[in-house]
Amino acid sequence: MARCQALRHHHSRRHVFVGRTISSAQDGPPNRARAGPFPKPTIWAEPDSVIIWGRPVTIWCQASLEAEEYHLSKAEIPEPWVRQKLLEPSDKAKFSIVHLTQSYAGKNYCYYHKSTYWSAHSDSLDLVVTGFYTKSTLSALPSPMVTSGGNLTLQCGSWLGYDRFVLSEEGKHIGSWSQDSQQLSSGQYQAVFTVVRVTSNHRGTFKCYGYFKNTPHVWLKASDILELLISGMYGKPFLLSQQGPIVVSGDSLTFHCGSDVRYDRFALSKEGTHDLLKYFGWQSEAGLSQVNFPLGRVNRTHGGKYRCYGGYNLSHEWSAPSDPLDVLVTGELPYKPFLWVWPNLTVASGDNVTFQLFKEDVPLVSEFQNVLSPNNSLMAPVTPAHAGIYRCYGSSHHFSTWSEPSDALEIGVTGLYRKPSLTAQLGPGVMSGGNVTLCCRSESSLDVFHLVKEGEAHDSWFSGVQSHNGTCQADFSLGPMTPALGGAYRCYGSFQHSPYEWSEPSDPLVVSAPTLQDYTVENLIRMGGAGLTFVALLVVLAEAWWGLRVHSMETEETS
Repeated sequence: MARCQALRHHHSRRHVFVGRTISSAQDGPPNRARAGPFPKPTIWAEPDSVIIWGRPVTIWCQASLEAEEYHLSKAEIPEPWVRQKLLEPSDKAKFSIVHLTQSYAGKNYCYYHKSTYWSAHSDSLDLVVTGFYTKSTLSALPSPMVTSGGNLTLQCGSWLGYDRFVLSEEGKHIGSWSQDSQQLSSGQYQAVFTVVRVTSNHRGTFKCYGYFKNTPHVWLKASDILELLISGMYGKPFLLSQQGPIVVSGDSLTFHCGSDVRYDRFALSKEGTHDLLKYFGWQSEAGLSQVNFPLGRVNRTHGGKYRCYGGYNLSHEWSAPSDPLDVLVTGELPYKPFLWVWPNLTVASGDNVTFQLFKEDVPLVSEFQNVLSPNNSLMAPVTPAHAGIYRCYGSSHHFSTWSEPSDALEIGVTGLYRKPSLTAQLGPGVMSGGNVTLCCRSESSLDVFHLVKEGEAHDSWFSGVQSHNGTCQADFSLGPMTPALGGAYRCYGSFQHSPYEWSEPSDPLVVSAPTLQDYTVENLIRMGGAGLTFVALLVVLAEAWWGLRVHSMETEETS
């Protein structure tokens, strides 16, 4: 059997420890009839009771008085597998194992004797050897950043059919958390550990192991370390994206996290992942603590919901999370959809508006700050906050890949100011080919006017404002009159600082182009009038000529 060599005692007195193999019955456990009143010793292992295969471990046995000899035994072997006989009595013995193997693993206990009396056995020490097979995985749901007072779920799993999993917390007794494994429909084996009402006492690092029931002291490799962080201890910071919430695939993405609280460092988390970026912050001249998180060039994996936290030094305690920031990565799919709105590009405040998305044979989802329902998205009731520019994106399954954005769609919310008036400078009917100019006027101090033709979804005309006798007005020159230009027009007013929040519409103005029949009637009327005038002139001339003729004849007769 193995031999262990004892080292020097911690006192100044010199001790010589002799380790030898136990082979005779007389060196076995003490006779119960000879057991004395000595209390049981204390046993422990350094650096831990769970040791990687082949690494050294030291087992200590300490008595409450000075003893002459110490024995170390395993529960399944009645005889001691090593003993230490001291040249001088001591209250402590040290058993050193240079290379830990399976043969040392198991329940160990120690005892001692003085004179002819033996002590009771110590409590058992579970010595575990680990580092076999493949390591398990350990994850925290929903995230390793847990709000103080909330519940935490730790999930340990493996594709190997281990019978039991053990959760280990740094600084705590190993094996205090263990559960039988359950096989999932996917074929994976796992155990779920729930921590109720997390507090700052739970902060630290965790690992998990798996083992088979027939070898309970031989464990697989430890999982990667999971660091548990407690949030909600301080005020939340803010999180911004320098490129905005929508980023084209291949572009760079940088987050900016800051707070008016003087935090020393910050952490960035993404929903659905367990990785945390941690950077030390700096103080701005304005007194803000802040930091940048550069993510480099983005791809589809960077899309998702992000939050940041603030903290102090190397503490496990963090602030409340920032408000979430959704990042959408576009340009991954080789097409773009188009966006259409019903009933019109201008919607009265309080009404409903519906967006419709079109792309043949491709399932689409609209996106504007949040993901809306597929194909048709209803906003009801409309408020001034809905005014602005919209785009939509197409997505593949699971929303991991997004298309290019559609062309922009501008939505104006109306009914917010008093209506202007709309007139035609040359009247509502003009000759074909003549220029058409419409004038929009308002007594309010609006500084932008918009002209919209009813029944068409194209962009409106807009114009700046000229003040005329205390009245604001704008002229819209529509160009030469054609039949296509005819229709009903309305105008709206707005302000430059809120160009999509419009006034009530003006009364409609119908502009019509004369038809060919209209031109024929007008020409006939004009020709008839000219003919009557010519006839009348002929009559006058004939009368004048006849009068002169009569006068001449009368003169001749008199002569």
